Amino acid sequence: MSIAGSAPTHRGSHINNLRLCYQTIEFGKIDIHVCALRDRQEFQDPEGAAEKLGICSAAWPMFGVIWPSSLVLAHFIDNYDTGSKRILEVGCGMALSSLLLNKQQADITATDYHPETSKFLQRNTQLNEDRDIAFELVNWSDNSDNLGRFDLIIGSDLLYEDAHTELLANFIEAHSMPACEVLIVDPGRGRKNKLSARMKEFGFTSTHLRPAHTDFLKQEFKGRILKFERA
Repeated sequence: MSIAGSAPTHRGSHINNLRLCYQTIEFGKIDIHVCALRDRQEFQDPEGAAEKLGICSAAWPMFGVIWPSSLVLAHFIDNYDTGSKRILEVGCGMALSSLLLNKQQADITATDYHPETSKFLQRNTQLNEDRDIAFELVNWSDNSDNLGRFDLIIGSDLLYEDAHTELLANFIEAHSMPACEVLIVDPGRGRKNKLSARMKEFGFTSTHLRPAHTDFLKQEFKGRILKFERA
């Protein structure tokens, strides 16, 4: 379970003036191929689509790289019993977990706020020769989406600001079935207890788990997997 050192990484390829890289991430016998931004210096918003959504140039590339938390979530979900659950990935970014679940024929829907996410998601499903993944561009504070409700909700590194705690909890509640599981990987931004307290108000039990194995990461992971359950 590691990023393959021999993965086809093509530095300097250009699509729409963005520098990209390609990598293959291994999950046992499953390989997931990902086209992502080369680094966090990439930026392209010629029509101001992201700016209109309040995404500044510094934050623009954040969706387009694979973060340690997303690797932790994907490796955890790889061995998770998803069964026939309807699954939602919140703030998917490069949607590594969605790509893996899609490969496993799970019922997965992905969401994000960044206007470029869907283009990369489509490209990466094609790279993996899989079916399209349902996607919706959503704002956690907007109640007009068409997502419906889910049995399992997942996400990683979502709590960047204090306000996100309340917004995320409310969004999860709005899209949770009466019986629902939630898995959020938090790298340690200091807001997990606030989220847990809010989720308990919605009837969820809360458990903070330390990942069992993180040898696929280059550095020690000090965060936790937040598991919420409502029977």
